[in-house]
Amino acid sequence: IGTHRLLSNDIIFKNLGLLIVDEEQRFGVIHKERIKEMRKNVDVLTLTATPIPRTLHMALVGVRDMSVIETPPEDRFPVRTYVTEYNDGLIQEAIQRELARGGQIYFVYNRIESIDQMANHLQELVPDARILIGHGQMSEDMLERVMLDFIDGEADILLCTTIIESGMDIANVNTLIVYDADRLGLAQLYQLRGRVGRSNRIAYAYFTFRKDKVVNEVAEKRLQAIRDFTELGSGFKIAMRDLEIRGAGNLLGAEQHGHITSVGFEMYCRLLEEAVQELRGNYQPEPPDTAVELPLDAYLPDTYIPDVRQKVEMYKKIAAVRNATEAEQLAVEMKDRFGELPEEVANLVTLSVFRARFRAVGVQSISTERDALVIRFHEGVTPDSAKVQQLLRQKRPRVTYHTGKGVQLRVHGAVAMAQVMGAGAAAAGLVKVLQHLADALGA
Repeated sequence: IGTHRLLSNDIIFKNLGLLIVDEEQRFGVIHKERIKEMRKNVDVLTLTATPIPRTLHMALVGVRDMSVIETPPEDRFPVRTYVTEYNDGLIQEAIQRELARGGQIYFVYNRIESIDQMANHLQELVPDARILIGHGQMSEDMLERVMLDFIDGEADILLCTTIIESGMDIANVNTLIVYDADRLGLAQLYQLRGRVGRSNRIAYAYFTFRKDKVVNEVAEKRLQAIRDFTELGSGFKIAMRDLEIRGAGNLLGAEQHGHITSVGFEMYCRLLEEAVQELRGNYQPEPPDTAVELPLDAYLPDTYIPDVRQKVEMYKKIAAVRNATEAEQLAVEMKDRFGELPEEVANLVTLSVFRARFRAVGVQSISTERDALVIRFHEGVTPDSAKVQQLLRQKRPRVTYHTGKGVQLRVHGAVAMAQVMGAGAAAAGLVKVLQHLADALGA
């Protein structure tokens, strides 16, 4: 058992078979690179209540295996969590309530240069309270003495920095007050809250920010998350929210968080999934996408989904549709969230099904030229000759076969026929032709 010193290059193990890493979120990239080097011949188990975004994302996309322990120890209660402006009256009341039941308090103040001033201020608020100060710039012996005195009940309040974030397990401490909570990370907030409520008493956590301070959007999301997820075993949900807020980071570089900027998230996940499957020997390359360019209104109008983020989310879901069942489920979801599907939206969902079906048989594009519907296949792809012959023998609609840079099938008169039928019926007419072609080609 040891610290990260065990990962140093000058430490040589005789017959290492299993490496267990506790509090994984506290290890940096260099340490994890060393673990990667070791894991070629060693089984590695990492433990954490709040995995950093990159680690969680790697587990979600299959790069790493993951197990979630959601069952808390017996006789534990959720910590009652409050996010509020700092107020002397509230702090005084919280401390006095804990002292009245014989308990102790953590007061987290992360500014060493003015921690003594805060100690004096707390002493004025609660004159009877015994206060100890602890932080990382104290000598090792002095800090140990402070912690042992607090454990032995020699003080009521431990005024400290985030040094207590992990490793402290004192059943009698059941009130936590965090000053300037908006300056801390989400995993830090969750770890700090975990320092209280470690017995069968109801515990309280107060995450405060300065009065009249404008909290930025990211900090507001963090505080909202710590307020929302109060049930026991909510570390996984907290980590998921942290992943949303901070992004998944750089898989191959040093950044352990950050949003993807050069490629979209869906593309990134797809590329990553392909790489994982290739390494596992299960990779089967997917056929290229099929472009659909038809004279139909197929989009999400602002009147239907005004919010840009929701609209992007729905476009991604539509692009991911692979069959009629998924399209139907998506249509039900959209109807439930946004109301009846306008014609443009219904067309978009329907075309997504045909895009997936024709993609499976090697179709490069579906477009129109004059009055003909044109199906172009990728170079080197030849459709089933028996199925094509069957299409060519039919009289309506008339289909012709062309070769050159890839095979083409032309359905003559399809566009003109659809236009005569009128707007809504035109869409239905083209859909009917596409349905017929997809069935005939075995798509």
